Amino acid sequence: MSKLSTAVTVLIVFTASALSALADNEAITQDELVRRTLELVDAVAVGNQTPWKQYFADDATFFDEKGRSMDKAALVGDITPLPKGSSGSIKIAKAQSHILGHTAILTYDLDETEIIYGQNMTARYHETDTWMFRDGRWQIVAGQVLRYYDDPAAGKIDVARLNDHIGTYELARGVTRSVSREGNKLYSKRGERPQELLVPETCDLFFRPGVEGRFLFRRNDSGQVDALIDRRNNEDVVWKKL
Repeated sequence: MSKLSTAVTVLIVFTASALSALADNEAITQDELVRRTLELVDAVAVGNQTPWKQYFADDATFFDEKGRSMDKAALVGDITPLPKGSSGSIKIAKAQSHILGHTAILTYDLDETEIIYGQNMTARYHETDTWMFRDGRWQIVAGQVLRYYDDPAAGKIDVARLNDHIGTYELARGVTRSVSREGNKLYSKRGERPQELLVPETCDLFFRPGVEGRFLFRRNDSGQVDALIDRRNNEDVVWKKL
């Protein structure tokens, strides 16, 4: 074999190896996406910004559970250690992915536990991240987090005051809601809809299991209940007691 033929053969083999390596770099799996995401969430409690700088593209956009829209600089700047007396961890669950070419979408649940001076707090989120392969590396170009709704903790109330809430409440002419009592429990019913259990947080503040928002029974200057306030995300719908 001539030197030229040898050189050409070597060049072909080298080129094939390089293309194969490139293809391997371009390919990514769900397991690898989850592994990188674990790096990100494990860095939150300690305030380690390194993986966030590494895995988020410079032109990334991120929308968090508080409704904030952040670019990479704002997102990275938000990664700071938990305050003194706090510790926590985040676990990933129910990961699913859709990978097509140079784009990969990973969607998953986040189960967060935070301990504040010995008291446990939990929260659940759902996040979706869009990864793209650009300039020889996979990075997140967009992410969005939503928080799952969880019922608040039930509280204790003075049973003797339950009757204060019983009655009919009117939103507009002909539009009413009734509150009734069965034993030591209160129920709300609107029209032909099924009645709903009212679970107390405090004496005059109740929630309905699985329903976001609160029912607040308002008292007048004489201490009598005169209205039911349906509070939804800090917006009030007032039902006057008849």
